[in-house]
Amino acid sequence: MALEIEARDVIKIVLQFCKENSLNQTFQTLQSECQVSLNTVDSVETFVSDINSGRWDSVLPQVSQLKLPRNKLEDLYEQIVLEMIELRELDTARAILRQTQVMGVMKQEEPERYLRMEHLLVRSYFDPHEVYGDSTKERKRAQIAQAVAAEVTVVPPSRLMALIGQALKWQQHQGLLPPGTQFDLFRGTAAMKQDVEDTYPTTLNHTIKFGTKSHAECARFSPDGQFLVSSSVDGFIEVWDYISGKLKKDLQYQAEETFMMHDEAVLCIDFSKDSEMLASGSQDGKIKVWRIRTGLCFRRLERAHSEGVTSLTFSRDGTQLLSTSFDHTARIHGLKSGKLLKEFRGHTSYVNNAIFTSDGTRVITASSDCTVKVWDSKTTDCLQTFKPPPSLRGSEASVNSVHLFPKNTEHIVVCNKTSSIYIMTLQGQVVKSFSSGKREGGDFVAACVSTKGDWIYCLGEDKKLYCFSYQTGGLEHFMMVHEKDVIGLSHHPHRNLIATYSADCTMKLWKP
Repeated sequence: MALEIEARDVIKIVLQFCKENSLNQTFQTLQSECQVSLNTVDSVETFVSDINSGRWDSVLPQVSQLKLPRNKLEDLYEQIVLEMIELRELDTARAILRQTQVMGVMKQEEPERYLRMEHLLVRSYFDPHEVYGDSTKERKRAQIAQAVAAEVTVVPPSRLMALIGQALKWQQHQGLLPPGTQFDLFRGTAAMKQDVEDTYPTTLNHTIKFGTKSHAECARFSPDGQFLVSSSVDGFIEVWDYISGKLKKDLQYQAEETFMMHDEAVLCIDFSKDSEMLASGSQDGKIKVWRIRTGLCFRRLERAHSEGVTSLTFSRDGTQLLSTSFDHTARIHGLKSGKLLKEFRGHTSYVNNAIFTSDGTRVITASSDCTVKVWDSKTTDCLQTFKPPPSLRGSEASVNSVHLFPKNTEHIVVCNKTSSIYIMTLQGQVVKSFSSGKREGGDFVAACVSTKGDWIYCLGEDKKLYCFSYQTGGLEHFMMVHEKDVIGLSHHPHRNLIATYSADCTMKLWKP
């Protein structure tokens, strides 16, 4: 049966390629010549949130790429002008009013509405009641957000490359590409199959062995699901094909035995949300940022911390890096400048882990001082400090890590060095707890959450993996996973696959 492909869809795929590669002139020309508009955003939730919060510096660049109905565009621009007037940003308001095409059309078609804004510009005061009448600024924003959101969609990134990759894969599968044919496997990977249901792993799939004097200190899957990367105590960072359990040799630098590395043990790694960049932090307080496709280091933060870096997290837009350290601090670094932008001080012991909330407005830190702290990511003010419940023995416990909970953005999963793990609010209330019931020798050292939040996995110091069901609250499965001390684990972004790593010089991949 022949597949019918719409010409409009092909144009949209090319438009997406232009947009993603900043070919702005080509994008505009193609859009106007074909009368086809892309109208996509990276995330509708973020886009709506930006409008509702008045983050116009983030909204306007996105809107400039969209084709919106005139009335919705005029409402949006009018709101921005009114808010700029209220903030007394008169030059900005004047520029938008007099230099944008939208407002030019309004001046012709609705002169009274346009002149009202011109009058407000020259006044020395701003009266919200007069401007908004029975409504408010927040209500107007919400109406505009709702109207504009209806015009946009979210599509997977890099569709052109994905489709070319799928075609190459199919040709390879059919034997049309002879062995040894060179093509960019990284870009040309078939679309990732997503497991329909969250289920816990029970079976060892692969064992990856490190040298006798080396072991993984950290491992992470890339958000696009293509890679598994490990960082080791000997300073090496390696990219694995988790399907075969072997090193990825289609990355040229690894095929040539050239690896990403540090001088000291690499304690933590993290991927940017687009899976293009990898950040690594080492025992000597240094951070490096790499391009995963080339293995080239493009940013070095030589004095990121005065002691070892314990965790790294990219901001959602990939412009900033949040780090924690044995030096009792968490810090945000700018990737463009390489400069320290923010510092969060207040913990009295090691900061083991930190994450951004899903909207990026807060930072949550976990520390060996037995507390979790919630901070304002802009002002660095500490908004909340709380302690997860103590162990069954009654002693307070170091907090290993905090994780966003997929089922509720206002809840976090908190893992402390006890035999229980907790879902908590950002105010410190326990929503749900999961316990192995072990009083001695089974404290948790690391945790992760399944893609949909149906399962919470914990590694115990007894070398066992514990699988808790969110739905029942019970311990559904546990199994011995390593022979020596366990260090950590990582969950694949959309497969039921877990990587565990240990001081026994192995990393193991587990599947259902």
